Amino acid sequence: MSTVRVAVTQPTASPDPRRNGAVTCQLMRTAAAQGARLVLFPEGHLSGYAKEQVGDLADVDWSVVHEETEAVAELAGELGLWVVLGSSHPLTPPHRPHNSMYVISDTGRVVDRYDKRFCSAAETLHHYTPGTDPTMFEVDGYRFGIAVCVEINFLNVFTEYAALGVDCLLLPAYPIDAIFRTKAQAMAAINTYWVAVSSVAQRRQLVPAEVFGPDGTSLTAAAGDEAIVLADLNRDDPQFHIALDLARPWRGSAHDGSFYRRYLVDDPRSSVKTAL
Repeated sequence: MSTVRVAVTQPTASPDPRRNGAVTCQLMRTAAAQGARLVLFPEGHLSGYAKEQVGDLADVDWSVVHEETEAVAELAGELGLWVVLGSSHPLTPPHRPHNSMYVISDTGRVVDRYDKRFCSAAETLHHYTPGTDPTMFEVDGYRFGIAVCVEINFLNVFTEYAALGVDCLLLPAYPIDAIFRTKAQAMAAINTYWVAVSSVAQRRQLVPAEVFGPDGTSLTAAAGDEAIVLADLNRDDPQFHIALDLARPWRGSAHDGSFYRRYLVDDPRSSVKTAL
């Protein structure tokens, strides 16, 4: 059986990039020691998240953010650990930053970045520049996609990743309501892939860090502050036979129409909608 172990974090959100960098490295070491191949951090984790932790991104010391990001990447290479790290990504002035997730490989390099596409109205008007593209990458034969927080409300983001064939959707967040968890669980069950939610300690009573299986079951959830939870993704697990081997291929063919095409008929009793 081929498996990949994913670690999902629940750190205390802070506006201090140096403090956040130190916490990141500490949790990375914990994840690696427990056999994780990938560790996920919340939205805006390293730089501090605008609206909540950082009032104005113009006040961020980007040189410190850059320095701490490089330190995280270097440690990822030392540990042989993939890291998906939330942070603001500065653009050329006067453009606002992206709300981003850096994808750092186990060789210590930033190999991709997801820029949140459906930023909230407040984010777009006052803090961030929206991104444009999905992001996918592969670890040990498993394909990962990324969506961020409020994007949970845009079904097309999640069906897009299902069509792209992801095994696990990484969902970093700074949640503001408890219904977020229900939506994340539903997305896992509907799209038949794992969903890994990384939240912040301040919101754990609303939404804990948690991993949902492709049948929507909760596999593990965090409890305390600075917490980390682990889940093994295993496509051969009998628990997920119906979701992965039966529902997933059928739903894919249903979405693209191929399943039903041969059953369609040319019959006036069907096409004339006023017929009794």
